[in-house]
Amino acid sequence: MTSTNPFQHVRFFQGLDGAALTVVQQKSYVRRVSDESFFFQQDEPATTFYVLTAGQAHLSQVTIDGQQVILGFLGPDQEVGIVAAIQHAEYPLSLQAVTDCVALAWDAPTLQSLMENYPILALRALRMVTGRFVQLQQQYRELATERVERRIARVLLRLSAQAGQPHPTGVRIEFPLSRQDVAEMTGTTLYTVSRTLSQWEKLGIVTTGRELIIIRSPQELLAIADNILPDKLTDP
Repeated sequence: MTSTNPFQHVRFFQGLDGAALTVVQQKSYVRRVSDESFFFQQDEPATTFYVLTAGQAHLSQVTIDGQQVILGFLGPDQEVGIVAAIQHAEYPLSLQAVTDCVALAWDAPTLQSLMENYPILALRALRMVTGRFVQLQQQYRELATERVERRIARVLLRLSAQAGQPHPTGVRIEFPLSRQDVAEMTGTTLYTVSRTLSQWEKLGIVTTGRELIIIRSPQELLAIADNILPDKLTDP
């Protein structure tokens, strides 16, 4: 796979040869979505599979009681909407742009045709659907059973692993991440997130700003996530 191939970092297409990747690219089309607009919304028919090529977006779900929970962020080279491979499926989540976005897209019939021609894609689709289900189950378990400080720490560590970039004072999460976003990802209130992050900032664990979070001490954040709390992090 050459460095100019747009799919070189897209896990769904890895392993296909150059000729197959050319076919995949030829069958795609470009979709542009402006900031705060939706690629798709929860419970809509799953008609399209996307690979984000520019911008950032988040996945969310509305719970039975009407609360929106953010379940993850996406950046370039990440795929979403593989449920379109299943006939008559609906999107279980919403995908909303948080910056202006560009994506390559394949409609459901095209995606199904590609999987018939390249069986490795069908296997990947099954693994992705299963993996998403397991991930959602884990996140729901965390929301239901874990202390809020652990939930916040786990979310920041996941985002750091996904989109962390070196910074002079630590690791910067390269998403426009607000405290309200963190609250929606952890099933808590803006007040609780603000109080927790302010405490961690005083302790030198994080630095925060407008839509900015820098992890200064990943080890201490990991200790909170794993419930191994040093004395200075325990509640009085």
